[in-house]
Amino acid sequence: MEITVLLFAAHRERVGAGSAVVSLPDGSTVGTLLSRLRARGGGWGDLPQSPAVAVNRRYASGDSALADGDEVALIPPVAGG
Repeated sequence: MEITVLLFAAHRERVGAGSAVVSLPDGSTVGTLLSRLRARGGGWGDLPQSPAVAVNRRYASGDSALADGDEVALIPPVAGG
């Protein structure tokens, strides 16, 4: 299955891209996706261990199942004051 990964702000700067398409085996989870992304090395390897993630615009946990065509957004931490 193919998953579209969207990156914003610090994550986008870290990896040097705003999006990527990742092929995963059926039955993969958000955790599987994150492991596969980190294995790419470079800036991908510097992604946080537990980033905020949204699947199809809804927050999701690491054990959330993925389906072909899902859109996964890696949401960077925000600061304010």
